[in-house]
Amino acid sequence: MTTPFSSLEDFVALPRLSGLVLNREGTRLVTSVATLNPKKTAYQTALWEVDPAGGQPARRLTRSSEGESGAAFLPSGDLLFTSARPDPDDADGEKRPALWRLPASGGESSLLLTREGGVGGVATAEAADVVVVTGTVLAGSANEEDDAERRKARKEAGVAAVLHSGYPVRYWDADLGPEEPRYFGLQDLGEDGDRSLADLIPSARGGLRDAHPVLSPDGSALFTSLTVPEERGSERTVLVRVDVATKESVVLLDDRGNDYAPGPVSPDGRYLAVIRDRRTRADLPPRTSLLLLPLEGGEPSELAGEWDRWPSPAAWLPDGSALVVTADDDGSAPVFVIDVSTGAVRRVTEDAAAYTDVRVSPDGRSAYALRSSYLFPPEVVRIDLASGSTERLPNPAERPELPGSLERVESAGEDGQPVRSWLVLPDGASAGAPVPALLWIHGGPIGSWNAWTWRWSPWIMAARGYAVLLPDPALSTGYGQHMVDRGWGQWGGAPYTDLMAATDGLVARDDIDGTRVAAMGGSFGGYMANWVAGHTDRFAAIVTHASLWALDQFGPTTDAAYYWEREMTPDMMSENSPHHHVANISTPMLVIHGDKDYRVPIGEGLRLWYELLSASKLPADDEGRTPHRFLYFPDENHWILKPQHARIWYGVVEAFLASHVLGEERDLPSELGL
Repeated sequence: MTTPFSSLEDFVALPRLSGLVLNREGTRLVTSVATLNPKKTAYQTALWEVDPAGGQPARRLTRSSEGESGAAFLPSGDLLFTSARPDPDDADGEKRPALWRLPASGGESSLLLTREGGVGGVATAEAADVVVVTGTVLAGSANEEDDAERRKARKEAGVAAVLHSGYPVRYWDADLGPEEPRYFGLQDLGEDGDRSLADLIPSARGGLRDAHPVLSPDGSALFTSLTVPEERGSERTVLVRVDVATKESVVLLDDRGNDYAPGPVSPDGRYLAVIRDRRTRADLPPRTSLLLLPLEGGEPSELAGEWDRWPSPAAWLPDGSALVVTADDDGSAPVFVIDVSTGAVRRVTEDAAAYTDVRVSPDGRSAYALRSSYLFPPEVVRIDLASGSTERLPNPAERPELPGSLERVESAGEDGQPVRSWLVLPDGASAGAPVPALLWIHGGPIGSWNAWTWRWSPWIMAARGYAVLLPDPALSTGYGQHMVDRGWGQWGGAPYTDLMAATDGLVARDDIDGTRVAAMGGSFGGYMANWVAGHTDRFAAIVTHASLWALDQFGPTTDAAYYWEREMTPDMMSENSPHHHVANISTPMLVIHGDKDYRVPIGEGLRLWYELLSASKLPADDEGRTPHRFLYFPDENHWILKPQHARIWYGVVEAFLASHVLGEERDLPSELGL
């Protein structure tokens, strides 16, 4: 059967939804849809409107070659968004993200704000014309004019150097500095006049790097996490309140044992939902909990403290009686409602899907969200909060047809702990026609296989005849705190044995050919693929992407070394480091790494590659030939994001697996020039 997963060209061209906003009246939903540009070398986004009532087809709102994103409604119903589309009054000017406004009455979008440093995002108050935009400033700038002059001078001088005095200096794929993120209050939303910006936290330094602003319903207060430096290169995250009118800021929650981030403010403005993340130690695993902070004074109280899940607050019910949250749960991420007076938790959605971007209707009867699972990519749905029934609304894109089926399977760890997995089976798999299989190991390691992913789509491999097992071993979320605890600081222990138990269950099936099985993983999954390679020869091939190899080397060079130091002692790093076992590796390995990966620096991939060729049981021969391969992306990061590179990634993986698992040769992508 031919599906969009049969062709890599068709797969990367599938539309991709993200983000969801609802206007104050609950009559308009807007989402972003990414599609391939004409050259098929990048994705461009457009804003689409979805009818909350489900009666009308989705309609496209914006069209520009630069794309649009970051939508937010004003109380009037006007829609704000960011775009690098050209300024109509400055056609020859440099393109940079700016703030645009689309009237509720329709018509053309108009430019609302442009600044030399660009506009990164926008947040609006529910019941007041208060707008906060995010952007960056050069660290030494006194105001917007000074910032523009400093940028111009730096550009004209051709200077790229950055002088650091603190840590970190890199983040994911970005070199930090000399710019610093800021929140700006936007003054004057009228049609005419100069629109000034007020720097709301001028002392923030780099502390807003991983934060987002939360406004009270009346727009008088802004809440945010703020990262502050500590001794020995460490940092912690505190909770801050900012008076939007006076710019006075107050630290609300700050202690050495936890990091804090704001959730939504209650409709009456009296309470703030707060996410508390326990700071880890080698003997203390992470834990996420939910607090209610009274904004008129008083200590925070934990909400649903006995619930053995990690909640993420999404919205309040309009009467303030309950919080709507999501949480990983047994291979899905349902919607829950927590009563704020009793802490009672009620599961709302019952399907095995993951929900994000939950928005509650003004009457409190319905919610809207993006929903995905391994059966379909993100789509806009309406949820009845009383019954839990969920309806797919008319979306900008239809569900793609899948080349197989999905099952839920279970195995048991060495300690008897249930280990649950998703299993993707290709069409035609049966006892009479057993199929080859792939063990896919998720990253994180704190996470779960519970939502659609474009970067690691099992359906690509199912279309090529493989079964794909997606297990949640120790350290996975959605199975209670114990599941995290049993793998913390011992990556080579329960996570590994859980994966082997899941593989045992896989190969015992009569529709699986147990002699043709490979393992694959990225990030922590890549670490575990490396660990597997050094501890068993049961797999015909192993693919390791953006992987940790030598933990003593990785720790000080990753972009968040302070976090890593809290997870393992030097002895634990040594005990759990895959590089010590290179001499045991007898399985052909495909190593994949991007040079712009700062989370798992390229040094890990380079060292792994050399040591495979020099010290494994399959070294390079006298003519330098080896069964191992190294796929290197000079301009990609922890993920392979460019569509042309995604095609290369899947094409090389398919050819490598075909050679070592199927005993067949496949042509490599011609774009490699080989």
